[in-house]
Amino acid sequence: MGVSIEDFVPALAGKDVDDVVILGGGLAGLFCALKLAPRPVTVISNAPIGQGASSAWAQGGIAAAVSEHDTFEKHRDDTLIAGAGICESKIVEQMTREAGDRVRDLLSYGVPFDKDLEGRLALSREAAHSENRVVRVRGDMAGKAIMDALIEAVRKSPSIRVLEGFMGESLMREGRYVTGILARKRGGLERMAFPAKAVVLASGGIGHLFAVTTNPGEANGHGLAMAARAGAVLADAEFVQFHPTALNIGKDPAPLATEALRGEGALLINTAGERFMSKVHKLGELAPRDIVARAIHREVMSGRGAFLDCREAIGASFSDRFPTVYAACIEARIDPATQPIPIAPAEHYHMGGVLTDANGRTSLDGLWAAGEVASTGAHGANRLASNSLLEAVVFAARIAEDIQGLMPTPRSAFWAEQDKEPGLPSQRNTDERQAISDLRQTMNRNVGVERDADGLRQALVDIAAAEAKCSRVSIRNMMISARIIAASALKREESRGGHFRSDFPDADPARASRSFTTLEEINDIAAAAREAVHGDQSR
Repeated sequence: MGVSIEDFVPALAGKDVDDVVILGGGLAGLFCALKLAPRPVTVISNAPIGQGASSAWAQGGIAAAVSEHDTFEKHRDDTLIAGAGICESKIVEQMTREAGDRVRDLLSYGVPFDKDLEGRLALSREAAHSENRVVRVRGDMAGKAIMDALIEAVRKSPSIRVLEGFMGESLMREGRYVTGILARKRGGLERMAFPAKAVVLASGGIGHLFAVTTNPGEANGHGLAMAARAGAVLADAEFVQFHPTALNIGKDPAPLATEALRGEGALLINTAGERFMSKVHKLGELAPRDIVARAIHREVMSGRGAFLDCREAIGASFSDRFPTVYAACIEARIDPATQPIPIAPAEHYHMGGVLTDANGRTSLDGLWAAGEVASTGAHGANRLASNSLLEAVVFAARIAEDIQGLMPTPRSAFWAEQDKEPGLPSQRNTDERQAISDLRQTMNRNVGVERDADGLRQALVDIAAAEAKCSRVSIRNMMISARIIAASALKREESRGGHFRSDFPDADPARASRSFTTLEEINDIAAAAREAVHGDQSR
């Protein structure tokens, strides 16, 4: 459950309540803060802003119908098709219609998007897009460039206070109204309360719950668990997107080989040099991500291996056109201009999250959510390439507009310190490191690219065993988010988009709808799964 504000004794009498508190220093959080200016905002970030954000690692770019040959209707339709039948059509239309305005906002903040000789935005195409509409920076540096520009703008905004090195742990409530965030100083034991008139969750995704991921370590599901514990409705948690082409070089996180490489003509081959995607889908290398990820997964699991061959399509220009991928390859002693790049699927993006409406409002009063922690319905079962950055800025702007129109009643401020957790730090840290390792391995093994009932039930047993070793709220939040994903995947007995069940390999027309749940239901599913596994083992 969420933490009530009454659980804390006022330590600093008369301290002002923050107007708006945003948890997360990634694209959604910073863009929302800028759009709220000059309204006072406090941004709480686990790492220095930008450094722990998946947004900064995004390579492809941001999708928007900004060319004279493109329309938002085409972008809308491509998004709906990729979403495998469960997108919220009105949300998708709204997002794609507002895309051009948000790109212009980013230009106004100084983002140096690539342009042609005539000064028009240079656009590329990625998988499942019918037009060239991906706005990029130096080929594969869009995320970093966008974040650099926004960070500079935030640092210059007097209305925005940034608090770095604080990890959100719980939401504070008065009844159904969220009244602030309870956070812990990174590396410390003391918890602090940040009361607010409005709270925005922009805490990122769940990538680091998996052993193989392209996401930074800060993407560990904290925000999802915080909202779930407070009673928020969750949506589509089973839908996890695995990027097909992470560099298979043993690094954690796994470096990403952007989809733009395939957009430029790079091929997928196995050890024998055979192209395998042409046998799988009519779009070949540019098929939807879930299909490409499963095909690569099967090549890897069969022992044939999988490689991205850029030698002909890009060749000697690789270092100039895709400097980020090139640097990762060279560090691994691979020359992508002359050698195929070893690849494997890696957890990349969570389509599910905290249910929100068109203005980012959650089911809890006073709480909004944006970015990967939210589930707007824009992505359905399978996100269209480069729609993640777009969704973040569109709904961050909408949240800011929604909050600007509200005048919440001020409340008394509470500030809690010296609320320490029990346990010897050395023993606790050793146990919890092992618990996190166990969690990530079971998620990769049983809740990954391909799933089945036995594996999902075993995952829920393993998650419970790992959670029993944890005392810190922050680590238990990871376990709760993993439980939410695994239980939701067990509940959906079909295959759709990023969710593939080998025991239910076909889509079920009767299940062509979004899923909604609460932590109470998730706990019931998990308990039944554990009972089934333990019952089988006792026979």
